[in-house]
Order: sequence, then structure tokens, then C-alpha cells
Amino acid sequence: MDTRTLTYRTSTAITAFVLLSGGVTYLLGAEWAVAGVTALGYPAYVVTLLGVWKVLGAVALTVPGFPRLKEWAYAGVAFDLSGATVSHLVSGSPAFHAVVPVVLLAVAALSWATRPASRRLAAPAVRADERVPATV
Repeated sequence: MDTRTLTYRTSTAITAFVLLSGGVTYLLGAEWAVAGVTALGYPAYVVTLLGVWKVLGAVALTVPGFPRLKEWAYAGVAFDLSGATVSHLVSGSPAFHAVVPVVLLAVAALSWATRPASRRLAAPAVRADERVPATV
């Protein structure tokens, strides 16, 4: 196994594990998880919504095929983790609370950047009449 494949699999496993474990924790309504979200100023029902999205995101990132769905899942991870970072920064949480989602976002970005061609969207075909003429 080459380094790129190992990097992809490891970073994707970490990302999927974080999403799945966080999602399940939210869906089970763990008191500390709900308290953490409500302390940031969000209503408690957001926990259920995030829980569903996190579990679905973990599934989307790990099942074979569906490259467009994977792109959306990676986008969702970026929205979730960047939102968590900003929420911690503006709510007055200790600084290390904002660092954790940034590190997880970096791991997810590494997964996205090293994904194999089979998990990428194909480049759209360019029609002949849309091509930019070559300059000499």
C-alpha cells in the first residue's frame, strides 16, 4: 500500500469515526453533549439534527461509489467543523475548544485531498464550441 492510500484510509477512518461517534452520541441525547451545544446558544433540537447529519455523513464517506454524495458530505463536514470553531470562539469557550474542530477539519481536508480517482467527481466534458482557442 502506497503512502497516499494509507493517508487517505487513515484520515477517512478518523473522520468517519468522529462523525459516527458524535452523531450517535447526539442521537442518544447524551446529557453532556446536549449541554455542550446549548451552552453555545443553540436550541436543544439542533442536537438531533446534527446527529442525523453526522451519521449520514459518516456513511456517505465510507460506502463505495457515489462521488457527488461524497463531495456533499465533505462540504457538510467543513460546514459543521468551521461552524463549531466559530461558535466556540464567539461564545467565550476556552480556546482549546476551538482548536479541536480545526484539527478535525484538517484531517477531513487531508482525506478529501488524498481520495482516489474513483471517489472524485469526473471533470465535466467541454463541448467543442466552448473551448478557448489556443493563443500562439
